[in-house]
Amino acid sequence: MDIRIESWLQLQEMIFADSWQHGLGRHRSNFVFRGVPRITHGLETSLQTGGFEAHERRLLTSFRKYAMRHAVHGDWVWNWLSLAKHHGLPTRLLDWTYSPYVAMHFATHKPEQFDVDGAIWCVDYRATNELLPKPMRDLLATDDANIFTTEMLNRVATTLEEFDNMSSDDFVLFFEPPSLDERIVNQFALFSLPSSATLPLDGLLQRRDNTYRRLVIPASLKWEIRDKLDQANITERVLFPGLDGLSQWLKRYFMTRT
Repeated sequence: MDIRIESWLQLQEMIFADSWQHGLGRHRSNFVFRGVPRITHGLETSLQTGGFEAHERRLLTSFRKYAMRHAVHGDWVWNWLSLAKHHGLPTRLLDWTYSPYVAMHFATHKPEQFDVDGAIWCVDYRATNELLPKPMRDLLATDDANIFTTEMLNRVATTLEEFDNMSSDDFVLFFEPPSLDERIVNQFALFSLPSSATLPLDGLLQRRDNTYRRLVIPASLKWEIRDKLDQANITERVLFPGLDGLSQWLKRYFMTRT
């Protein structure tokens, strides 16, 4: 379902919609978020956009072979997959965040694309969890969890092949990677893991309308959102700690609006 945003205030309402948990007496959203600067950007993975699907296992095997042994804590395929994704290797993973403001940042961090509409994908992970194979649902129930860790994931599947063969039906699982560095922590990041390297995730969600909504960010609203995020310290300086992130933020902050 697409919702076209008309104002900053409406955006605040929509990103926190349905977050009230009556049983807890607290606001706790069941949604994860992904911001894209162009509405035409779907949910294709780097494997799919690069035509690497057939090479997935060899890419990951080679990455593990040539990376330093101490690169990850816990020699599980899911930790290696997280590390590989984090450093730019084509994988079936997609980046998501628990923070709607981080998603807003990625929808508005490229001024050269302020002439086109952007979007924020909002996915209800409790709804997508209903599509998971029973052993995975049972593990979430046993651990009283809604999102997998790599350790939990390793308890139900230790290889990509085993994971892919858990069900003949399409599904997507969300998991939190290890805290590899400050970037993972500051972006409040997690990954989506589809049930095959070729599964179009947006197609899966669109077959189940109750699993998601997409907030359309008009081009005319992007500068206002960007400036207010900068004022709230949601910038590259924070999300990409280091001199590269600092330089990206300053370059955009001091550019002249045309």
